[in-house]
Amino acid sequence: MEVEKILHMNGGEGENSYANNSLAQKEAIVKAKPLLEQSLTDLYCNGFPDCITVADMGCSSGPNALLPTWEAIDSLDKICNRLNRKPPALHSFLNDLPGSDFNTVFKSLPSFYQRLRTEKGHEFGSCFVAAAPGSFHARLFPPNFLDFVYSSNALHWLSQMPKEPMSEFDIHSAYLDQFKSDFSAFLKFRSEELKCGGRMILTLLYNDSFHSTSPAEPAMLVIKDMISEGLIEESKLKSSNFPIYTPYVDEVKQVIEREGSFDILQLETFHVSWLEGFVENDNEGLDKYARGKHVTRLVRAVVESLVSSICGDDAIAEEIYRRYEIKVTDEILEKGRGAFANLLISLVKK
Repeated sequence: MEVEKILHMNGGEGENSYANNSLAQKEAIVKAKPLLEQSLTDLYCNGFPDCITVADMGCSSGPNALLPTWEAIDSLDKICNRLNRKPPALHSFLNDLPGSDFNTVFKSLPSFYQRLRTEKGHEFGSCFVAAAPGSFHARLFPPNFLDFVYSSNALHWLSQMPKEPMSEFDIHSAYLDQFKSDFSAFLKFRSEELKCGGRMILTLLYNDSFHSTSPAEPAMLVIKDMISEGLIEESKLKSSNFPIYTPYVDEVKQVIEREGSFDILQLETFHVSWLEGFVENDNEGLDKYARGKHVTRLVRAVVESLVSSICGDDAIAEEIYRRYEIKVTDEILEKGRGAFANLLISLVKK
């Protein structure tokens, strides 16, 4: 599986689009704002620059793509009001894989700038938004170019599928090794691109099996059921694994410490329900699986590009989603489970 060529969130603004099914990811961005504001305060007060250059790694598409930029503007505006200083200009680069729906994001820029003029007037310095397509597992910017790096709900994605393990026992080790390699590369390249004292705020999914469950768990149960019924070839089972690794907190800390370019300033964890943003209306109240449909749209918006590449058959893919609605309701939601475990880290370049 060529992850960089295949992976993208569902574009556009349709029923299954990422734009309309990413409220859980939005909540993670909102929860990170206090740390973002603290980082920008420290960064700005260390020299009072006229322009701050930021990059959002793995921005995806839809309204969430511009949300961190807006929160940076809002934070800098508050900071400068407190200090009675003119806010700096903000140069914001949006990064994601080339297949991401940048068109929809940039079509929303006129309304973004209109909101900036309406809510901030001429009090805020200029804001410039640009795209930086490419893998964040590689170099993206010149040396000593960035002041601040932000990433939310992206770093658990691997650059490639791990080498096929010899046995089921080796699966965790194979995925962990790939994560260590990818995350080390991310840190190395960002350290080259950031100025001395540059900051990073990273949010990624982590392994907290006590409180949360991976959305992949019911998906694998569905696929196994369909294999046993002869609807999917058994050879598809190995290829149905996704290039995702949710690390333990200690695994993340160990990679940061071993790579050596950054100091950890703060580390927090929080949970976001799979049902974030779900509102049960009168009609849905009669449908036991309304919540399952909500979760399925959320998951589908993220992984449909991968599922389609694996199945190669729209009818089979649709049957997977239909069964997923039922499985995720009966096996997860009805038992009071179903939350994303998020790890939030504030870092400074040494």
